[in-house]
Amino acid sequence: MDLTIVWAFIIAFAVFAYVVMDGFDLGIGILFPTFAAGRERDRAMNSIAPVWDGNETWLVLGGGGLFAAFPLAYAVILPATYPLIIAMLLGLVFRGVAFEYRWRDPAHQKFWDLAFTGGSFVAALAQGMTLGALLQGIEVENRAYAGSWFDWLTPYTLLTGLGTVAGYALLGAAWLIWKLDGEEQGHARKLALRAGAATVVLMGAVSLYNIFLNPEYAERWLSAPEIYWVAPVPILTGIVALSMLRAILTEHNSKPFWLGIALFFLGMSGLGVTIWPYAVPESVTIWEAAAPYRSQAFMLVGVALTMPLILAYTAWAYWVFRGKVGHEGYH
Repeated sequence: MDLTIVWAFIIAFAVFAYVVMDGFDLGIGILFPTFAAGRERDRAMNSIAPVWDGNETWLVLGGGGLFAAFPLAYAVILPATYPLIIAMLLGLVFRGVAFEYRWRDPAHQKFWDLAFTGGSFVAALAQGMTLGALLQGIEVENRAYAGSWFDWLTPYTLLTGLGTVAGYALLGAAWLIWKLDGEEQGHARKLALRAGAATVVLMGAVSLYNIFLNPEYAERWLSAPEIYWVAPVPILTGIVALSMLRAILTEHNSKPFWLGIALFFLGMSGLGVTIWPYAVPESVTIWEAAAPYRSQAFMLVGVALTMPLILAYTAWAYWVFRGKVGHEGYH
């Protein structure tokens, strides 16, 4: 068994789980200023109160797994994106602190609401720009990062950052459609429709940009026979996007959220097609970046024991707090 490939899929799964689960949390923070102060904001925040901190487990698994299983990739990617990683972590800190303090410090609730929105937006933007920085290529010499402090700042990374912000806003609005009712749910539908349209447009823009960004990316997507294998990804993406927008308009409850997840899954599948088999595109393959086989095998035992537990308690938390959010809420 090629454990390098196994670990690549484990990390990809952890990243996808984080993007989906913490994505709708951050999306609610991004949309927070559009909610009416008082009950609407309280209900929106209470809808994620039981699960938001547990969702970040997957960020730890993804980052820790990259460090342990692909140390060379970690050593190249982190120095290339330090400002973005620092911004993301600070944004998550402000989001988390604001989440608790806005309930316990009513005198400064406006400040904490601003911190909640700002932290969510910065974290989402930084995550998307980090992805863009990886896709556009990282300069590597002698197995080390050889670029400058601001190589990550380009029009392309800004585009991927805005696409991530829009996608998270879509997930957040779709989650509120599922969890709220009445006027708040109607407002969430309007927000989901706008965020969904923005997400689809930005996904298309990033996909087109990728073709011109790197000749090898264009070859993977447009040359035969590869095009016959990858064509289902954009076709299914278009079908899912139209189905999601239709579900929002036809007043389904949970369907827009699940279709939003499917849209992200297809987007990440396209990302996998684009960069495979590189850990750092066009510079370091997953095999070149991988830890020794025995280290991978030892860590795989730990993951085999802990991941089912993480999945179990996550599923249990969502099951316990299923259904609509009442007016009393969690806090």
